[in-house]
Amino acid sequence: MDRKDFIKGAALTGSTLLLTGVNGVFAQGIEHSKMDNLVDDKGSFIQLPLPYSENTLEPFMDAETLHLHYTFHHGGAVKGANKDLQMIRKAMDENNFETVDFWTKKLAYHFSSHILHSIFWTNLSNKKTDPKGQLLKRIEKDFGSYDKFKGLIASTSKNLDGNGWGILGYQPYSDSLTVLQCENHEKLTQWGVIPLLVIDVWEHAYYLKYKNKRADFVDAVFNIINWDNVADRLDQANKLKG
Repeated sequence: MDRKDFIKGAALTGSTLLLTGVNGVFAQGIEHSKMDNLVDDKGSFIQLPLPYSENTLEPFMDAETLHLHYTFHHGGAVKGANKDLQMIRKAMDENNFETVDFWTKKLAYHFSSHILHSIFWTNLSNKKTDPKGQLLKRIEKDFGSYDKFKGLIASTSKNLDGNGWGILGYQPYSDSLTVLQCENHEKLTQWGVIPLLVIDVWEHAYYLKYKNKRADFVDAVFNIINWDNVADRLDQANKLKG
């Protein structure tokens, strides 16, 4: 096997794993939302409808912002990821890998955006919920108390440099919860971490209503977190631990 054949095989294998692994990792068994179905049966990325109307999260998240965010920012990421994948496949078909590094970086950016946004929408609800059961126990075990955890993820989200996300994730390698800053959609992440709760602090998530007051937006998000969804995600993540 020469170098080009090796690269082609590796790229094809990576793309296959990327596409087929998503639903199992992020949504296996979550019954109340199908938004984590990120690809169709042909392997193309898809954006499913929101699980609620655009004004459901008022007054904490306004309908205009939600519409623009879901339609153009999340939707744009889905379109971008499909183009990236198309260009990678084109490079393989033509046995021309001169630009494949560019498109794989683009795919990391757009596909990560698609994943995080899909989780973000299901993390939100107009029904008041609180962490309980195993989720609360794990929060208390790994962070000391819910209040300490809330302070940590709020500060992590508010103080991120530039655009990105605050993330509560499950790290199967250490069997623990972890809080991350994620720059853009794909930077400063940990290998293997499964996102459970994500807080979008890109300016497009809040600027129409909150202007430049990111901290006010992050505080408002805690009024609409769907902790039942977060708990479901933790239950499924625990099943992936060897």
